[in-house]
Amino acid sequence: MILIVTSEHDLTADYVILELRRRNLRHLRLNTENFSQAKVHFSPQAGEQCWTISLDNETIDLSTIKAAYFRRPGDPVISPKVIGDAERRYCYLEWRELLSAALSSIGLRWLNSPLAILSAESKPRQLAMAIRLGFRVPETIVTNSAGYLIKFLQEGPAVAKPLRMSLLEDRDSERVIFTTRLSPGDPSPESISVAPLIIQREIAKKFDIRVTVVGEIAFAAEIQSQDNEETQTDWRRGNHAELVHRTHELPGDIYKRCVSLTREFGLKFSAIDLVLDRMGTYWFLEINPNGQWAWIQNRTGLPIAQAIVDELEKISAS
Repeated sequence: MILIVTSEHDLTADYVILELRRRNLRHLRLNTENFSQAKVHFSPQAGEQCWTISLDNETIDLSTIKAAYFRRPGDPVISPKVIGDAERRYCYLEWRELLSAALSSIGLRWLNSPLAILSAESKPRQLAMAIRLGFRVPETIVTNSAGYLIKFLQEGPAVAKPLRMSLLEDRDSERVIFTTRLSPGDPSPESISVAPLIIQREIAKKFDIRVTVVGEIAFAAEIQSQDNEETQTDWRRGNHAELVHRTHELPGDIYKRCVSLTREFGLKFSAIDLVLDRMGTYWFLEINPNGQWAWIQNRTGLPIAQAIVDELEKISAS
């Protein structure tokens, strides 16, 4: 049995489910927002893997899971019968803790374990690891000091990006914090002191490259971000469905470094952002241990879903 841990509205997981069905592989999709509706049982006397979960008229024993893919799980939704903010918060944290404990019992059977994903999300660690493996990395500082920022901007063009949180959410709306080109005096000393930023030397791009690593395979796609003024600094900005995507052949050394970097973080899957500059040099920006990839498959035809299921089958066999 192969387990897909995700949420109801995760369309990317649908591609993996379709491929599992095409191969007639037994699988189960666990939409974790519904986990609070399950009946869960665990007894340590029976062994750390002996969890049973009954949901939607189906009961699974986690000890029978041969491989698992941690995709985009949602937060457990608490019953409206629970009244009071403190009580709802208590129930939410208890269900989240139970889910975490149950999933941790899957151990080495993950495509990417939740703990490995969490560890790999540290951007300062990513940059240091990439340099150690031989990637070119733009000159970078992580700071909340106006003095360091002013000095950095005096030495050349720079961009700023969040250290971790790129999404601002409240009850009524959400906003994405994109990579932004900086000018002298921007941001103000007062604003930079409030929270740290990643500041990097701006690279004169030819185009962006998204590398999706699955096991020992690295699928590379060019994103022609320089064709539109709004997407030149961050290709995610705006709604540009016409932005050209093409498959890209990485040089052998860059290909190997992408696979090695993924492996160094204890991952079997990653989405790596690179830049090719106008002189033909490749630059590393960051690695997303649980990044999106379905749009890359749609735009380029790269068989990413097939590779993910191949890897799940390898895990099952081992």
